[in-house]
Amino acid sequence: MSRPASSRQNSPPVITLYDIPGHTPQPWAPNIWRIRFILNYKRLRYRTIWVEFPDVEETLRGLSAPPSSTRSDGRPVYTLPVIVDPTRNPMRPEIFANTNHIAEYLEAAYPARPVFPDGSRAVQALFVHYIQEVFAKPLLPIMVPLSHQQLQLRGHGARVPQQMAPALSGPQREQAWQAVKEQFDFLARILDKNSGDGDGTVTMGREVSYADFALCSVLIWIERMAAHDGWTRVRTWNNGRWLRLWERCREYMDEY
Repeated sequence: MSRPASSRQNSPPVITLYDIPGHTPQPWAPNIWRIRFILNYKRLRYRTIWVEFPDVEETLRGLSAPPSSTRSDGRPVYTLPVIVDPTRNPMRPEIFANTNHIAEYLEAAYPARPVFPDGSRAVQALFVHYIQEVFAKPLLPIMVPLSHQQLQLRGHGARVPQQMAPALSGPQREQAWQAVKEQFDFLARILDKNSGDGDGTVTMGREVSYADFALCSVLIWIERMAAHDGWTRVRTWNNGRWLRLWERCREYMDEY
């Protein structure tokens, strides 16, 4: 966590990661965890600045951060994570938005301890796209309402994300978890093809990579948003594969 300004005056500059707080002190957002994993894995010095949801766009515009995407009508979309890196040029710090763009920047700027082993960048990009666009889709009806409950929204006039939906209950919730399990089962069958390489736990066979961090970020999301209803299920699925992956990535779960 950040220290008083007076104690940092003579300290070397560090990377700043902008994250969104919840009602608990632990980081939870999966896209932001992907970047935190990389920073920890590469052993880079960084600090976290917490930005409440209603303040995200104003804060990022104040930083002159680029939008993370653009709407169909051309309007910019400002979301977290964002990093500010003054370590190479304190007078003109690098500012990046969009999780994948940040990951590519960190890999290029800090190539030691790579998260994209040689020749794996395209395959990992496809894997991460699959995690985002296919694998995680059945989780959204369960996890999005829980995540919205975590957002620190000041006052009744604060804007909430457009995807706001009521939490599932009863049979609907069980059906949703069954759809989630089908995705986990399919991915487990694919990853089992690595069983002859290393211990078969990680995507690239032996060493953790960006793909594992993308997947483990989803596991952390479940563990922190749905510990009793979700993580207790997921950790036992596929002979404990997902708990083993979580444990494999645990040493890179520091929170600064």
